[in-house]
Formats: sequence, C-alpha cells, structure tokens
Amino acid sequence: MIDTHAHVNFKSFKDDSEEVIRRSLDSGIQMINVGSQYSTSARAVKMAEEYETGVWACVGLHPDHLKEQEWEEEGIRVKTSREKFDREKYFDLAKSKKVVAIGETGLDYHHGKENKKQQIETFQEEMRLAVDLDLPVAVHCRNAYRDILEVIAEEKKRYGEKLRGVMHSYLGRLSYATEFNDLGFFIAFNGIITYARDYDKVIRGTDIQYILTETDCPWLTPIPHRGERNEPSYVKFVAEKIAEIKGISFEKVSQETAQNARKLFGI
Repeated sequence: MIDTHAHVNFKSFKDDSEEVIRRSLDSGIQMINVGSQYSTSARAVKMAEEYETGVWACVGLHPDHLKEQEWEEEGIRVKTSREKFDREKYFDLAKSKKVVAIGETGLDYHHGKENKKQQIETFQEEMRLAVDLDLPVAVHCRNAYRDILEVIAEEKKRYGEKLRGVMHSYLGRLSYATEFNDLGFFIAFNGIITYARDYDKVIRGTDIQYILTETDCPWLTPIPHRGERNEPSYVKFVAEKIAEIKGISFEKVSQETAQNARKLFGI
C-alpha cells in the first residue's frame, strides 16, 4: 500500500521519524511525505533521499502559510509564518529524483479568505511549476471547492492533460468529485472516513480507478487509534473502510489504490 499524503517531516515526528518510517516500510506500506512550506519541503526531500525506495517527497507552499496565524487542531499547535512562493527555490528542490509532486498547494478559506486573490495566484503558480516539471499537484481544499474547480478548469484549458493531480483529504460532495475526475484528478481519502459517515456516498459513487489512500498524519487518526498520533502504517484502516463501504475486498482496494498512486506519481 501507499500512503500518498503523510507529514513525517513535521515536528510531531522529530523524535522518532526513523522509527515511524521503518515501522511503515516493514509492514509493506510506502509513503509520500508532503511539505507545506519551504522548510518542511526541504526536510521531506532530505528524508526521502535517505531511503533507496519506499519514501518519496512532495514540495510546495500550503495556502495557510501565506500569512502569519496560529491555531490548534487535534491537540497539535500550528503556527505559520508568512511566506511568498519562490518558484526558483521550489524548482531547485524538485530537481531531486525523489520528488514526485508539487504541493500541497490549493485554497483554504477556513481561516479566512481576505487573501483570496493571493491564494489563487499562488495556486496557479504552483500548478504551472508542476506542468513545467511534468509532475502532478497535490491539492489542499478547505471551504473552497467551487473556486478550486474553476481555477483548475481554467488552467486545464491552457495545459490539457499535462495538468494532473490529486484532491487530498477530500471532504467535498460527490458531484464535485465527479468534476475533478473529469479534469484528470484523483480523490484521496483518509482516516476521516472511519469515524464520519458524511463521505460514504462519495466513496460509493467514485470509481476505484480514481481513488487514493492517505493518512495526512499526524492528524485525522483513523479508528481504532483515534486519540493517538496518526502515522503512515495506519493507512490500512482507511483501505479497510473503503472496502467495507464499496463492498469489495481489502486486497482489491490495496492493489488498485497502489496502482493508481504509481500511475499518478510515477513511482
């Protein structure tokens, strides 16, 4: 299996990242560690380069890091510093053979959208970098699905099939998921689906050929580990829930989603 969106490169794992990665790899689960600003993107690359296989990196600037803010989510304190997207710096990071995508990028209106214009412009810049590098994009979206669709659709007119990617931690409706699929984007589900029934309809209605699995660790820990720090090895519980909801075998979900990840990320 492949955890297509992990953050073992974040501070929550500073004391035991090697142990967490080894536990995952030993259980047959590979991972893509995703950056949210330059520092965590660089850390993801460095981490991936320490492993011959099984660990990859995604580099990009998350919309929350476009302004200074602070909040707590699932007991984890998050503090961001204002960063402007520097194409050349991220281009240099992405030269590593272990970088398989640009992101996470996208739009987030949960903490306000007073900088909506900047968010959209940065998202467009990161998509264009991905196209130039022939890489997919890992897209974050929170309270902004209609805008995300419009921005991607506009860029698709320019780049066509060269623009591709995944809607990470999908929380939207089925109709939106279908539109993303039509635009060449996969849908990634994580531990949320194990304790919230809101997404059963989306999972049932989305063809397995468009589905990826992820953890988004250290957050969104699936049942039966709710209340603990999440980690890549827990992605199996996401696959089990998808199998249950779609009425297919765990083996089929594991195989199909891993194949989808290899196709999208070229791994």
